[in-house]
Amino acid sequence: MKNILSFTFLLFFSLSVQSQILNPVKWSYAAKKINDKEAVVFLKATIQPGWNIYSQFVDEGGPVPTSFVFSPSKNYSLVGKTGEPKPASKFEKTFNMNVKYFQNSAVFQQKVKLNAKETTVDGTLEYMACNDKQCLPPKEVKFSVVIK
Repeated sequence: MKNILSFTFLLFFSLSVQSQILNPVKWSYAAKKINDKEAVVFLKATIQPGWNIYSQFVDEGGPVPTSFVFSPSKNYSLVGKTGEPKPASKFEKTFNMNVKYFQNSAVFQQKVKLNAKETTVDGTLEYMACNDKQCLPPKEVKFSVVIK
């Protein structure tokens, strides 16, 4: 009886470990005021070793690019496009093309013009994470950054 209980426990434990959802990318957010009328919003991806996410600038037919959609607000307006660090580039057989990607971490930046002393910048980002064995489905993440 003891062996059956031990086997059952191990079976359920192994199934629960295998069924855990992979989440190799963690996002964090911050903002820095430049002056009373401008600020920069920082969106940082911390990427587990062996995984990568892709640049905002990926050719058609490639992986899903990282993208940002900022919610409209009367309290701020976007200045230019979202900036990104210089990505690495390599040929990926999966997509049969050179792709631009980030490993370990990447900090994206969006400059905003402030129309209020204090505001919250909200939006949604989308990204796709891959390693050398698999690509996860694209994931959308909501974000919110307070600027004081």
